[in-house]
Amino acid sequence: MLDADFFHRWMTVTAASVDREAERLTALDSPIGDADHGTNLQRGFRAVRDALDKEPPATPGAVLTQAGRLLISTVGGASGPLYGTLLRRAGKTLGDAAEVDERRLAEALRAGVDAVMQLGGAAPGDKTMIDALVPAVDALGDSFAAARDAAAEGAVATTPLRARKGRASYLGERSVGHQDPGATSAALLIAALVDASADTEAGGE
Repeated sequence: MLDADFFHRWMTVTAASVDREAERLTALDSPIGDADHGTNLQRGFRAVRDALDKEPPATPGAVLTQAGRLLISTVGGASGPLYGTLLRRAGKTLGDAAEVDERRLAEALRAGVDAVMQLGGAAPGDKTMIDALVPAVDALGDSFAAARDAAAEGAVATTPLRARKGRASYLGERSVGHQDPGATSAALLIAALVDASADTEAGGE
């Protein structure tokens, strides 16, 4: 079972991953976006980490809801509303439960992904974060590791696609050949589940 501490660790690990990969995310964003994806997410997840450390929420749902709210208020561009919607909707889906299992987390993240698709109008194949999140959620029923691998593969698979949503869509064929930064950062978020889970197991030994 996954408690609030696990979700807190998930957000903390994500913040650390974004810190490490910020320059790469911005480099990916440079040819097809505003060259600020890494710095924007870095600012947002640092705010999430600091807020959760200062006053940790008591339930998994509350952790994700607070994280989503902070991302919306601190991350510029489209990333803030999209990531914020993902986590807030997932948090609201989890409700007030003190602990949730992996199946319930998968259901909550699917609700979050559906909300992101509704907000941004993107679908799989449009060269967005959805291309990493949908296969990840589909694989969550197997394991966190399977979800991580599916998200990573989904991000890489955006490279040959032509962007149909977001800033990159204005480039038309010139968006082909570039890995989508949003899908790449989404893969970091999913990969952090594995590290958070490993920390949980280590703490229980």
